[in-house]
Amino acid sequence: MNNKNQLTATDSAEVVVPCIELDPTLAFFTSELDFRIEMITPADNPTTAIISGYGVRLCLRSGGSGKGITLRLNSSSRATQTLHAPNGTTIEIINASTAVVLPELKESLVVTPLTSDASWTVGRAGMRYRDLIPSRLGGAFIASHIHIPRGGPVPDYVHYHRIKFQMIYCKSGWVRVIYEDQGESFVMNAGDCVLQPPEIRHRVLESSDNLEVIEIGAPAEHETFAEHEIKLPTSTLRPDRDFSGQRFVRHIADQTPWLPWRHSGFEARNTGIDQATAGLANALTVRANKSASIRESNHQHQLMFMFVLSGSASLEVADRKQATKLNAGSSVTLPSLFDFNLEVTTDNTQILVVELPA
Repeated sequence: MNNKNQLTATDSAEVVVPCIELDPTLAFFTSELDFRIEMITPADNPTTAIISGYGVRLCLRSGGSGKGITLRLNSSSRATQTLHAPNGTTIEIINASTAVVLPELKESLVVTPLTSDASWTVGRAGMRYRDLIPSRLGGAFIASHIHIPRGGPVPDYVHYHRIKFQMIYCKSGWVRVIYEDQGESFVMNAGDCVLQPPEIRHRVLESSDNLEVIEIGAPAEHETFAEHEIKLPTSTLRPDRDFSGQRFVRHIADQTPWLPWRHSGFEARNTGIDQATAGLANALTVRANKSASIRESNHQHQLMFMFVLSGSASLEVADRKQATKLNAGSSVTLPSLFDFNLEVTTDNTQILVVELPA
């Protein structure tokens, strides 16, 4: 076997950070940021020092400027702030333990029809994406329609997200997934849904041909971290584990009864996300026959999102003279303090409804 490219325990690497004078920069990193010295040379007049901390090794080398270099440090004990080292290097300190805060919400009416193949873009691992809220409502929310044309193993790895809210709804096909402390892998079929609470480790394993899922998250831009230590499945089974105030939810549609909804003529399957998030969010599949309508005004939600799973509906809003037809695959995001009427126009219409109260 050729071991030429295999790393050993003695292999290491450093990022070279120039500095005009070594002493003040070295003092800053060791005293202000708690880096430790690994090596310094030459002894009589040091010009180079290797230091380590926060999972990184730096080679401070005199004879240049560190301007233009940004070092990002993740810390659970330091406040989020930006510092500048004596050599000009920018230090961004991120407190990973602080709560995720959504950007300022910028509400708008967003109607996203499924018009043609031009609606899709190709993303990671050949997956096709449709952006259902292009404005992202100021960066507060993202909603994606994801399609995997050819099934089989998914080139994913164990990872987690630093988010406030994230859910996955299986629209069609099936996908096998696995989650931290939730037992063995399982299959999500059409109508099934999971709530992925903050920082739960998980992995997508395989899917059917033509898998389609709806993914909704907040904030729109969030960090995804690879997990190298925790292996799935974990040895523990903790279905009620608290993840930053939320519990994992696996909603199985076929095991959930249809019950009357708050709007006459509609039935709903509640995913249980409302209870698992202590009211942070709610997600339901609702269904109705032709002529049933959802009429609301002044709803008090950060997000009211609807995706037409099957059938069709007609949307009437106060500032538009003509109604907007919503066929299967269309979605609408409705701002608060807004009068609208959504009327079902075909029998057995089903709609995914996701709400995040203000």
